[in-house]
Amino acid sequence: MMHASFKETLWKQFGAAIDMLENAVKACPDAQWDATDKFWHKAFHTVFFLDYYLDTEPGQFRPPHPFGLSEFDPAGRMPERTYTKKEILEYVAFCRKKCHDLIAELNEERLAARWINSWRNYSRFEILIYNMRHVQHHAAQLNLLLRQQTNASPEWVSQTNVDL
Repeated sequence: MMHASFKETLWKQFGAAIDMLENAVKACPDAQWDATDKFWHKAFHTVFFLDYYLDTEPGQFRPPHPFGLSEFDPAGRMPERTYTKKEILEYVAFCRKKCHDLIAELNEERLAARWINSWRNYSRFEILIYNMRHVQHHAAQLNLLLRQQTNASPEWVSQTNVDL
């Protein structure tokens, strides 16, 4: 039987990474959203892969409308249009729930199940940790861009305040 404190701790930290991503997106000034550094695309990339790595069947993955699969393009093709801040924030909320529910339903068997695509073969536990690291890496990147562009960035989030 999986200890409840394990799931709670995993959620509190993963949720904090998602909170930091959300805070960076909210803090981006409209003038910087589609500027040279394409803040919106860095945010989209982060939330797209957050969603993908949370999927239990990566070969069947489809992001919610209006998002497409451009992030899988080996040539680095950009999405067909700039996604709005509202759309990205809605996608973050969608992924937060998906992550929350996945962690809440974890048991030893689900934690050990394999997550396999053409470049990864991880246990569910490892893909969760990998995913959390990916989100935090890009949240930090977005915060650096905000600091460089506006001399301000959101505060560190030590734990999410959303209960499991």
